[in-house]
Amino acid sequence: MAAGTGTAYVRVCGLSELEEDTPRRVEVGGTPVSVVRTEGEVYAIHDICSHANVSLSEGEVEDCQIECWLHGSRFDLRTGKPSGPPATRPVPVYPVKIEGDGPEAAVLVSVTQES
Repeated sequence: MAAGTGTAYVRVCGLSELEEDTPRRVEVGGTPVSVVRTEGEVYAIHDICSHANVSLSEGEVEDCQIECWLHGSRFDLRTGKPSGPPATRPVPVYPVKIEGDGPEAAVLVSVTQES
Protein backbone atom coordinates (compact mmCIF):
# COMPACT_ATOMS: atom_id res chain seq x y z
CA MET A 1 0.00 0.00 0.00
CA ALA A 2 1.35 3.42 -0.92
CA ALA A 3 2.14 5.97 1.75
CA GLY A 4 -0.69 8.38 2.51
CA THR A 5 -0.59 12.06 1.76
CA GLY A 6 -0.71 12.91 5.44
CA THR A 7 -3.18 12.77 8.25
CA ALA A 8 -6.36 14.78 7.77
CA TYR A 9 -7.62 16.35 10.99
CA VAL A 10 -11.24 17.48 11.35
CA ARG A 11 -12.56 19.91 13.97
CA VAL A 12 -15.05 18.02 16.14
CA CYS A 13 -15.78 20.52 18.93
CA GLY A 14 -14.38 23.27 21.07
CA LEU A 15 -12.17 22.22 23.98
CA SER A 16 -14.44 24.16 26.34
CA GLU A 17 -17.39 21.99 25.21
CA LEU A 18 -15.83 18.83 26.69
CA GLU A 19 -16.70 18.13 30.30
CA GLU A 20 -14.12 16.22 32.34
CA ASP A 21 -14.72 12.44 32.26
CA THR A 22 -17.86 12.83 30.11
CA PRO A 23 -17.64 11.14 26.69
CA ARG A 24 -18.98 13.04 23.70
CA ARG A 25 -20.03 11.24 20.51
CA VAL A 26 -19.03 12.84 17.21
CA GLU A 27 -18.79 11.65 13.62
CA VAL A 28 -15.65 12.12 11.57
CA GLY A 29 -16.12 11.24 7.91
CA GLY A 30 -18.93 8.85 8.82
CA THR A 31 -16.90 7.16 11.59
CA PRO A 32 -18.46 7.23 15.08
CA VAL A 33 -15.91 8.54 17.59
CA SER A 34 -16.09 9.10 21.34
CA VAL A 35 -14.04 12.12 22.45
CA VAL A 36 -13.06 12.20 26.11
CA ARG A 37 -11.30 14.82 28.22
CA THR A 38 -9.71 13.21 31.28
CA GLU A 39 -6.62 13.65 33.43
CA GLY A 40 -5.59 16.77 31.50
CA GLU A 41 -5.63 15.07 28.08
CA VAL A 42 -8.12 14.60 25.25
CA TYR A 43 -8.57 11.17 23.67
CA ALA A 44 -10.53 9.88 20.69
CA ILE A 45 -11.64 6.25 20.55
CA HIS A 46 -13.96 4.38 18.19
CA ASP A 47 -17.43 4.79 19.64
CA ILE A 48 -18.65 1.23 19.03
CA CYS A 49 -17.84 -1.53 21.56
CA SER A 50 -16.04 -4.47 19.93
CA HIS A 51 -18.09 -6.90 22.02
CA ALA A 52 -21.70 -5.74 21.82
CA ASN A 53 -21.94 -3.14 19.01
CA VAL A 54 -23.23 -0.36 21.30
CA SER A 55 -22.08 3.23 21.81
CA LEU A 56 -19.17 3.63 24.22
CA SER A 57 -19.94 7.35 24.62
CA GLU A 58 -22.93 6.34 26.77
CA GLY A 59 -20.57 4.73 29.29
CA GLU A 60 -18.50 6.08 32.16
CA VAL A 61 -14.86 7.16 32.27
CA GLU A 62 -12.48 6.31 35.10
CA ASP A 63 -8.70 5.77 35.35
CA CYS A 64 -8.19 6.63 31.64
CA GLN A 65 -10.64 3.90 30.62
CA ILE A 66 -14.11 4.01 29.12
CA GLU A 67 -16.65 1.44 30.22
CA CYS A 68 -19.31 0.00 27.93
CA TRP A 69 -22.65 0.53 29.67
CA LEU A 70 -24.16 -2.75 28.44
CA HIS A 71 -21.82 -5.50 29.69
CA GLY A 72 -19.08 -3.58 31.52
CA SER A 73 -16.20 -4.03 29.08
CA ARG A 74 -13.52 -1.40 29.73
CA PHE A 75 -11.19 0.01 27.08
CA ASP A 76 -7.97 1.98 27.60
CA LEU A 77 -8.43 5.43 26.05
CA ARG A 78 -4.74 5.51 25.05
CA THR A 79 -4.54 2.12 23.29
CA GLY A 80 -8.09 0.88 22.73
CA LYS A 81 -7.22 -2.42 24.40
CA PRO A 82 -9.85 -4.08 26.59
CA SER A 83 -8.85 -4.59 30.22
CA GLY A 84 -10.93 -7.72 30.66
CA PRO A 85 -13.96 -9.72 29.53
CA PRO A 86 -16.37 -9.83 27.96
CA ALA A 87 -14.57 -7.81 25.24
CA THR A 88 -11.47 -9.47 23.81
CA ARG A 89 -10.80 -7.27 20.75
CA PRO A 90 -9.47 -3.71 20.96
CA VAL A 91 -11.22 -0.74 19.39
CA PRO A 92 -9.34 1.81 17.27
CA VAL A 93 -7.98 4.98 18.84
CA TYR A 94 -7.40 8.13 16.83
CA PRO A 95 -4.88 10.98 17.04
CA VAL A 96 -6.07 14.24 18.57
CA LYS A 97 -4.72 17.78 18.17
CA ILE A 98 -5.69 20.89 20.10
CA GLU A 99 -5.50 24.12 18.08
CA GLY A 100 -5.57 27.51 19.71
CA ASP A 101 -5.65 28.59 23.33
CA GLY A 102 -8.19 29.48 25.96
CA PRO A 103 -11.90 29.53 25.11
CA GLU A 104 -11.12 29.47 21.39
CA ALA A 105 -9.22 26.15 21.53
CA ALA A 106 -10.55 23.52 19.11
CA VAL A 107 -10.36 19.72 19.26
CA LEU A 108 -9.35 18.06 16.00
CA VAL A 109 -9.42 14.31 15.31
CA SER A 110 -8.07 12.23 12.45
CA VAL A 111 -9.56 8.88 11.47
CA THR A 112 -7.21 8.49 8.50
CA GLN A 113 -5.68 5.00 8.51
CA GLU A 114 -1.93 5.00 7.83
CA SER A 115 -0.10 1.65 7.60
